[in-house]
Amino acid sequence: MKKVHLLVFKAFIRPFIVTFFIVMFILLMLFLFKYIDDLIGKGFEWHVILQLLLYASATNVAMALPLAILLSSIMTFGSLGENYELVAIKSAGISLQKAMMPLIITVGILGIGAFLFSDYMLPKANLKMGSLLYDVRNQKAAFLIKEGIFNNSIPGFAIRVRKKDPDQTLHDVMIYNRNASNGNLSTLLAKEGQMFMTDDNQMLVLKLKDGYRYEESPGTSGNYNPRQRLMRTIFKETEQKFDLSSFQMKRTDEELFKNNYAMMSLRQLKFFRDSFEHKNDSNIRSTYHDLTLLAKTYRTDSLGKKSAAKPIKKYRNVLELIPANKQLQSVQSAKDQIRTVKDIVGRKQMYTEDNKVRIRGFLIELNRKFTLAVSCMVLFFIGAPLGAIIRKGGLGLPVVMSVLFFLIYHIISTIGEKSVKQGSLSPSIGMWVAIFALAPLGAFLTYKATADSVLFDIDYYKRWFKRLFSKKEGV
Repeated sequence: MKKVHLLVFKAFIRPFIVTFFIVMFILLMLFLFKYIDDLIGKGFEWHVILQLLLYASATNVAMALPLAILLSSIMTFGSLGENYELVAIKSAGISLQKAMMPLIITVGILGIGAFLFSDYMLPKANLKMGSLLYDVRNQKAAFLIKEGIFNNSIPGFAIRVRKKDPDQTLHDVMIYNRNASNGNLSTLLAKEGQMFMTDDNQMLVLKLKDGYRYEESPGTSGNYNPRQRLMRTIFKETEQKFDLSSFQMKRTDEELFKNNYAMMSLRQLKFFRDSFEHKNDSNIRSTYHDLTLLAKTYRTDSLGKKSAAKPIKKYRNVLELIPANKQLQSVQSAKDQIRTVKDIVGRKQMYTEDNKVRIRGFLIELNRKFTLAVSCMVLFFIGAPLGAIIRKGGLGLPVVMSVLFFLIYHIISTIGEKSVKQGSLSPSIGMWVAIFALAPLGAFLTYKATADSVLFDIDYYKRWFKRLFSKKEGV
């Protein structure tokens, strides 16, 4: 490898690694802000949060990798241009395309790796994160007893304590054992108590001291009177247990989430796409078959054997061909036939539309795996010549330009994807529209950078306007 190629490669790989992890960190923070309400106050173990962040990091690669390539390529060639290293490279007879060659190979390898990652690793990461996130969002909040507030988390009970010490000692405890049909059947009052969990964390135990238990029950008479009998029990020490198994996190079977498009590999997407296309074709054939059978059922042949042709009289209404005593019956029969045909066609059309929506979903994910790899190359051919033109390194102008172009790419891609989902664009166009829009821009910037263009030189445009206005004044 030439020293120039090694210089350019080293100048690229360092900012790429840094920017990639910075973007990943920002996307993880956005993920946490989005789901912060589902994570706080539920008593999750640290490894659950770590697993969720790990899976979220894997799903963020599709956005972080193209942005990191764009930003690092602008920073690399901007820094080389700012330090006049590009001038020295060109003066040595090495063109910009040759200087970019090691990075083109590197980005190509990254694109292939991104495709393999999206085909093999990303579906598994989406499956793991989807199932775990579902369980996290459906998990009950952790059981907490706060001072002076009734806690209704445990079904059938309401617990209130006046004061709680740091050593889990409770003072002035009140426990209502609720029943939806008969009201509060049991009330327990205690001066103090001790709270602790069993070893398996399945039960909450309250050891209560110096209290009373009031229990209400119907009398022995046949009349309904829930306040007829009251029993008071005095205790020096008692133990109350509460089942906390509902507060423990339960994992859902991952097989339930495997039908999602984002959780399938390329082979699975092709298989299910072909399967639904076959179902769609079978539905069309079955519609024709059902309508044909229906037509044969209702068709009547009143001609019998062939007879000599008779002149057809002119008539104003088709009902004139039917005897007067059968016209009403014929009209009602025709309405029933039309209603049956509409019902058959409506159900078949609904089934066809649902299949088309599923097929579009498979094609969206199938094309996304390829667009991720191609977008890395396209954004590189925008970032590298752009950095050579603006000739600014660091994290100032390169960050602004990279975010601007990435937002343009992301907005166009999102609009194209939504158009595909709505059925207004085919997947082969909608999913690639951002690539088609930005590829000519990359070619144009590469040409301008090769020709040492002053595309972003403000002084050049000032001089150009001055010459333009001086010519007008001379005329």
